Amino acid sequence: MAFCNPRIRLIAGRLKAVLRALAFVAPTLVTLLAATTSASAQGIEIIRDTEIERVLYSYERPLLRAAGVDPSTIHIYLNADPAINAFAAQSPLESEGEDIFVNTGLLTQLKSPNEVKGVLAHETGHIAGGDVIRGAMAMQKATIPMLLGILVGVVAMVAGGGAAGMGAFVLGQQAAMSQYLEFSRAQESTADQRGVTYLTRTHQSAEGMLHVFEMLAQQQRMSADFNKTFISDHPADDIRIDELRKRVDASPYKDVKDSPAVVHEYHMIQAKLIGYLDKPSDVLRRYPPSDNSDEALYARAMAYFREPDFGKALSQIQTLIKREPKNPYFWEMYGQILVEMSKPRAGIIPYQKAVDLLPDAPLIRVSLAAAQIATNERPQVKAAVSNLQVAMQQDRTNTFGWYEEAQAYSTLGDQPMADLATAERYYWSGGMQAAAVFANRAAHKLKPGTIAWQRASDIISTATSLLREQHDRG
Repeated sequence: MAFCNPRIRLIAGRLKAVLRALAFVAPTLVTLLAATTSASAQGIEIIRDTEIERVLYSYERPLLRAAGVDPSTIHIYLNADPAINAFAAQSPLESEGEDIFVNTGLLTQLKSPNEVKGVLAHETGHIAGGDVIRGAMAMQKATIPMLLGILVGVVAMVAGGGAAGMGAFVLGQQAAMSQYLEFSRAQESTADQRGVTYLTRTHQSAEGMLHVFEMLAQQQRMSADFNKTFISDHPADDIRIDELRKRVDASPYKDVKDSPAVVHEYHMIQAKLIGYLDKPSDVLRRYPPSDNSDEALYARAMAYFREPDFGKALSQIQTLIKREPKNPYFWEMYGQILVEMSKPRAGIIPYQKAVDLLPDAPLIRVSLAAAQIATNERPQVKAAVSNLQVAMQQDRTNTFGWYEEAQAYSTLGDQPMADLATAERYYWSGGMQAAAVFANRAAHKLKPGTIAWQRASDIISTATSLLREQHDRG
């Protein structure tokens, strides 16, 4: 596991960019590097789920406060990746600040909330220490020997010394990586210590953090192929683990356990993720029909939903609702199943129940609005607009919500507001050129001075400025 920002990936990305610039001299180098770094340079795929996000925030907020960081400035993203991994990185939404990315594999494979909290405590240590920014500076310094190696190698190859040139390139790359990893090891150890401090301040045990590191170190020793991302980003260090063990043993909260309610909550989101991500046959092996626990019902409901076998999915979720009628997430899934069965009007009822139970959950409210729009009934579409206005005030970054709002306004014949919603969708997804185009369309038809007209003007101004900056940078 790499409990840290993917700075090795940033180095790899920079190397690829440099080599692309040199491709006219030595194109074979580009192919060589692409073959060795493609796995490191993969993007991330974000999963949004109100229930899982709220559980993670409940773990993280006390740690951030203990670290002196305002929780409202940190986002947590769930990354669809089966590897046990989490990292802190520059926020994709803000020009400054860091966020935390948690792999789905972390939640599906770790056994207890305390282990997840230990990982989050470590990442909080990175954020509180400013490691993302300092890591970028270290990367820039590490790039110097790499660039020198490339330049020497290019000169040698142009002069006919192919083997010597390749050797210079490899040595430069090794020197850069060695310099960076030396910095990274020290950073990781410091993040461990900070993490233990935050757990102690919040009266929690750091045993979970220690367990995860010990488990990964053991598995790394047993298999050279185990979790290569962790090995490259986060080399195992017995001294580091020993230092962590001393702090854990000295804590007065070493033996504090997660409450049964917290454990149950964790098992539920774990089952939900497994049901959503794994093959239905694998889910049913792990949670067989003979298992009548809440988590087994939840996992099977999701697995049957994905097959799809909507009848069985409804049976599982209805049993859960009978057991816990005030759980908004069960009602949310009930509504989702009905909508997928092409019964949006029927789906509105459980979705509305979920929103009534959890009115500050914009993702669920957007789903309710989508069901209302799908009826194609004007009163329902008007209700959808009202719901979307609330939801988008709560979370302006939800591009699906903006898409649904555009659909609703278009159905109602209000094209300027549909264009504005589309401009918002492109704006929050990073498509600044399209955002400016649709905002211009909206601004020309909206009444000047209104809130909607002002928002369209703001999008035009910001998008145009960002496009100009991108053009100036080349």
